[in-house]
Amino acid sequence: MNEMQFRRNRRLRNSNTLRAMVRETSLHKEDFIYPIFVIEGENIKNEINSMPGIHQFSLDRLMEEVDEVVALGIPSVILFGIPEEKDAKGTGAYDDEGIVQKATRLIKEKYPQLVVIADTCLCEYTDHGHCGIVHGEKVLNDPSLDLLAKTAVSQAKAGADIIAPSNMMDGFVIAIRQALDAAGFEDIPIMSYAVKYASAYYGPFRDAADSAPQFGDRKTYQMDPANRLEALREADSDVNEGADFIIVKPALSYLDIMRDVKNNVLLPVVAYNVSGEYSMVKAAAQNGWVDEKQIVLETLISMKRAGADLIMTYHAKDAARWLEEK
Repeated sequence: MNEMQFRRNRRLRNSNTLRAMVRETSLHKEDFIYPIFVIEGENIKNEINSMPGIHQFSLDRLMEEVDEVVALGIPSVILFGIPEEKDAKGTGAYDDEGIVQKATRLIKEKYPQLVVIADTCLCEYTDHGHCGIVHGEKVLNDPSLDLLAKTAVSQAKAGADIIAPSNMMDGFVIAIRQALDAAGFEDIPIMSYAVKYASAYYGPFRDAADSAPQFGDRKTYQMDPANRLEALREADSDVNEGADFIIVKPALSYLDIMRDVKNNVLLPVVAYNVSGEYSMVKAAAQNGWVDEKQIVLETLISMKRAGADLIMTYHAKDAARWLEEK
């Protein structure tokens, strides 16, 4: 043994304090964006069956959730709306009295410092459940851009701090940027769902947002999970069109993509820790198969390590509490 030469890497793991001193990646509550589902109606707080602990809130109960988010020190929320009525053109998305617009005004009145992000899409508002205008069973790209731009302007007028278009139509960033600028919202940033895969991990979200497509699927506009270089093309397009953030969605099964994007894009990268990822952890924890706290924090740190600057996650409230305990 005396003649053996090897590195003693364990020297830097000898105590909690020493491990913390040399830790390469850190997780903070300021990294989190918390999704909230807002629904038309009164006195509604509906737990989503496939997403334990996550609810739909009517406007009169919304501040119960927002008060808790603010108290925990989470700096940002993203709003998803469930309207009372839907139609073929998703008119509720760009109605100035739409559910997300009303929720935004309500939140900003009480908490002007809280960053409110508006999800900008049509799928929750269309009776067919697709993210754009359809002709027969084809989703039309260019006619959809006009409606997405109208939605973004309406959300900005309501007080949204960030516009987050999630529809994956070609040209959606430049269409929204031009519309925002023309309406006097040059300073409103765009958080683009630039790299959004056609994923089975979205299932519980479609329960929460009532947004499942009524025919076909979204594979003609969301990305093929088998493709890697395509992610860089999509991100590059949105950077050139004026995006201010780049979202990678889903996160956990796409950490390699997140690292690729981080290495090739100079904008902040956002991981969306999606509903299916959340629900699998919750189900396993409820069955006693995993330690929820440890596995959630490990999962979130993996996203930071892969290159995420921010993380949209349904775990945000729990994770913020756990980080305070440390």
